[in-house]
Order: sequence, then C-alpha cells, then structure tokens
Amino acid sequence: MLRLSALRDRIRSSLFWVPMLFVVGGAVLGQVALEVDSSIDGIPAGLTATVDSARAVLQVVAGATLSFAGVAFSVSLLLISLASSQYSPRVVHGLFRDPFNKRIMGVVVGTFTYCLMVLRAVRGPLEDSGSAPVVPSLSIALAVVLGVVAILSIVAFISHSAHSMDVSRILERVTEETLTEVRTQWPEGSSGPEQGVLDVAGDAAFTVRFHTHGWVQQIDVDGLLDAAEPNAIVHVETVAGRYAITGTPICRVVPAPSDPDGVAAAITAAVTIGPTRTMQNDVTYGVRQLADVALKALSPGINDPTTAQDAIFHMGAVVGELLRRRPPDRRRDGDDGRVVYLHEGVTHADVVELAFDEIRLAAQDLPSVQVYLLEVLRLLRNAVEDPDVVGALTAQADRIRDDADRTDASEEDRDRIREAHRRRFG
Repeated sequence: MLRLSALRDRIRSSLFWVPMLFVVGGAVLGQVALEVDSSIDGIPAGLTATVDSARAVLQVVAGATLSFAGVAFSVSLLLISLASSQYSPRVVHGLFRDPFNKRIMGVVVGTFTYCLMVLRAVRGPLEDSGSAPVVPSLSIALAVVLGVVAILSIVAFISHSAHSMDVSRILERVTEETLTEVRTQWPEGSSGPEQGVLDVAGDAAFTVRFHTHGWVQQIDVDGLLDAAEPNAIVHVETVAGRYAITGTPICRVVPAPSDPDGVAAAITAAVTIGPTRTMQNDVTYGVRQLADVALKALSPGINDPTTAQDAIFHMGAVVGELLRRRPPDRRRDGDDGRVVYLHEGVTHADVVELAFDEIRLAAQDLPSVQVYLLEVLRLLRNAVEDPDVVGALTAQADRIRDDADRTDASEEDRDRIREAHRRRFG
C-alpha cells in the first residue's frame, strides 16, 4: 500500500499520464470512427467530401491543435515560473496537480492523434486496380467537431490559467490540500497520556541505515511492525519531511534480529524516499508552503504586505485545525510484543513555531503585518482550550510585542503594536 500510495502521488503530480491516455483514446476513437464509416452506406449530402477537401480539413485541424498544444505547454511553464518567483518554489508542486490543465492538454493532443489516424485512411483512386477513393466522411465531420472543441478548450485553459495565478486561489488550494491531509492523519480529540518506550541505546541495538538520499515521504508503521521479529523494539530516528542522508540511521532494533539482512531490507522498503517533499505523511509541509508565501511577500524584492496578510489568515485556518486535533501517537504496539516508537513527533508547540516564528521575524519593521499576526493568534487562542497550546500562542504574541520594542520604528508604531497586543492579550 505504501508504494501504491507513493506511485499514485507521483502520477497526480505528473503532466504526462493524462495527456497520454487521451492520445491512446484519440487513436482508438479514430479506428472506431473509420470502422463505423466503412459500415454505413448513404452518407448525407451535407457530410460528403472529396479526397482533397478531406485531407485539407484534417491537416488544418491537426496543425491547429498541435500549435495550440505548444501554446498550452508554454503558458503552463510560464505560470509555473511566475508562481515560483513571485510566491514560492514550494507552491509549484501543486500546480502540476491541477486536473483541469491536464484534461485540456489531453483534449488537444487527443484531437491531433485522431486526425492523424483518419488522415492515414484517406486515399485517392488507385489507377492500376481501379478501386474507388476512400473518404471517411463521418470521421472527417467528427474531426471538425473535435477541432472546435479543442479551440474552445484552449480558450477555457487560458481563462483558467489566468485566474489560477490569483494569490488567493493559490493559497486556498494549498489550504484545502493541507486540511484534507490533517483530517486524514491527525485524529480528533485531545492528547492522551504519553506511552513509555524502552531504551534502545547500547551494543545490543541493530542499526538500519539509509542506502540513498532524498526526502522521506512516507513511513509505513505497519510495515515496520511486520518487519520486526517477535518482542523487538523498532526505534525510528527519522520522520516524514526530513531529508535522508546516505549512511544515517533509519532506526535501531533491539534485540538484534536473527536475520539482520532480511529485517534491514523490509524496514528500508517501509520508508519511501523521493526527490521532493510531499504531504503524504507530513502535514507540516502545507504549513511550510503558506509560511514561504508570506516570507516571499515580505522580502525586499516583493514587498507585498497584503499578500502576507492573505497567507497569514490562511495559515490560521490550517493551524487552527491542527491545534484542535492531537498529533499521531508516537508509539505503536503490534502482535507478539513488537513495538515501533517514533523518536521524533510534531507537537502543537512545534506547529505554532513553524507557522509564525519566521514570519514574525520578517515582519519586525512592518507594524501592519504584526497586527495581522496578533489578530490571527487571538483567533486561534479563542478556538482552543488546551492550556499548553494557549501558552504557546500567548508566548508568540508576547514576542511580537517585544520585537516591536527592539526595532528602529517610530514611537507611534511601537505604541500601535503595544496597544494591539494589550487589546487582544491583556
């Protein structure tokens, strides 16, 4: 299941597979249309065509759709480049997932493939054999319809692409994707008592190490339990969202297994390594993307506090959902005394720091953005009841007030931050 999930995520992020399916569908549709054409007698007069006109129509439709395909791909690359430079390279990953763009590209290349299949079947009379010309009139009429659909699709694609660069749309997409993963990975309810774990340090531990480098995308805890021998403790020393370096430990196993090579292979297979970071087991990556958009907006080269405000409030929606739920259990007990313990886990305090620390530091000279941060922190504080979470949010607000006192801002701006803090946090 782990490898299937990783494969599904790679397919969703690829621009190749959906257009490829449309190419295959266009080829199949062309063959079916030719078969239907050959079996029908008495074509209506309005649909009949000559060999020359059939070839001209098919060549025009095929050439136009191929040209439009080039435009579509060029626009896509331009939008990806703009999003990367204007907002954050991290949001580019989501643009590849847009199913609308993939389907439009599929319609265009599928129409081109269909025209090639039909054009191949058109031929004039053979003088030596005296055979009649082959002009599949219904197939040609269908090619005209597909050509019109392809042109309208390109118009829709350009409209959709223009709107997709709206920063609010980008932030909303990241927010919805993150909320979906949060609701899947983080259970509802408050945290229960922390389960203890045995110490796995010492010579008795067997260490399994990474054999490659890349981002840790998923850790299959059930797969780790199955890989362990009875009464074994698997102490995982990495976490999804961390970069794996060759030779560093994945986990330590106590006691040392009787088949170390087999156990090491099974544990390695339970950890998915990829070239990019994903949200499959790492909901904080969505927080990272929103924070990056805010930081990019606050950079001197962009200097767009309004975009930072937009990102901060979207961040509040994601962080609020995380704070109302409890992090996944770090310990999992299996059959026959097997135990898997995740050495590191994300806490609510970690989420608050990841979401606001860097933005707070970048906004020290921007009182309006500091007020936005205080307002979001107030809303989050009012949405949770856990005293530890309230304490983390209040501490973050106090740091914003203290940062304002340390800047070179005017006394009026510092008073503005102090007053905003006092009104919201007393």
